[in-house]
Amino acid sequence: MADAQHRVKSGNGNGLVAILGAGSLGRLWGALLPMGTTAFIPRRHAPDEYEPDLTYRFQDGHGHYYPITVPSLDWSTQSPDTLIVTTKAGDTLGALETTLPNLKPTVPVVLFQNGMGSQQAVAERWPNRPIMAASTTEGANRPDSQTTVHAGQGETWIGALTHSASPLITNVVNQLEASGLVIHEEPDILTRLWGKLIINAGINPYTAILDCANGDILDAPLFRDTIRQLCLELADVMHHEGLSSRSPEDMESQIEAVARKTAKNTSSMCSDVRRGKPTEIDYINGYIVSRAGAHNLAVPVNQMLTEQVKLRTDTQQEPQPDTPGAT
Repeated sequence: MADAQHRVKSGNGNGLVAILGAGSLGRLWGALLPMGTTAFIPRRHAPDEYEPDLTYRFQDGHGHYYPITVPSLDWSTQSPDTLIVTTKAGDTLGALETTLPNLKPTVPVVLFQNGMGSQQAVAERWPNRPIMAASTTEGANRPDSQTTVHAGQGETWIGALTHSASPLITNVVNQLEASGLVIHEEPDILTRLWGKLIINAGINPYTAILDCANGDILDAPLFRDTIRQLCLELADVMHHEGLSSRSPEDMESQIEAVARKTAKNTSSMCSDVRRGKPTEIDYINGYIVSRAGAHNLAVPVNQMLTEQVKLRTDTQQEPQPDTPGAT
């Protein structure tokens, strides 16, 4: 990578990727996709407000820092070939309501939200558009407002949520592979999303409630006393959802393995609580509670974790310093 990346307001043969959501993951894509192929969709708070570009420091997976400049999308002169959406789950539907009217109906939309529920809501709202969902294990965080860190290298899977998206998957994967990240086509994206939901449900709320890094939950009484029951609840809900059943023991083992592997990381949910921001609990454990309700199932641990995270959010008065690392 060069010492600096300055992106111009025109795409190249790879096509133009528009990024909706300038958080950690959006900035990761903005830094890694080739020069001239990306633009952020600006958030205008007033008709006369316009941000010409987004500039930040980027630390790659090898610890090297680079200045990054990515322009804002100019709707009057640019037409994106792909839209990737990296907003928070709760913000996604509203953000797309204002964005999609400006986008050709054939442009693929790739959703990178945590948890479950927001993706289905988008696909139901725009069933005729090519809507895709992505599940990623790439780690990114923002230790301060001007810095984005590629905290952990992983993989990304992309699959179709609507019928018209299926024939476009290969092109989108090829386009995003220009980032240098590992991208896969996923024919069963729903199962893949549930796989990540299990991990998030078993780590994120505990870190948010205990205000700790991922690895610290492993010896905490709250985690040790409830993790088996949480996995039993997950297995029961997945069975009633018609998904391939996984044993609670396997789920628990995987949750603990990920917590150990990312021991020093701070989950996005814990980070949100520390910053006094809304969490995505309704799309993680809250989603499990919702689906359980649809099947008349009791999920007391997921219910308790959902309520406790919301209580932490409601009582958090002042933002606290964040700790680098996120999942």
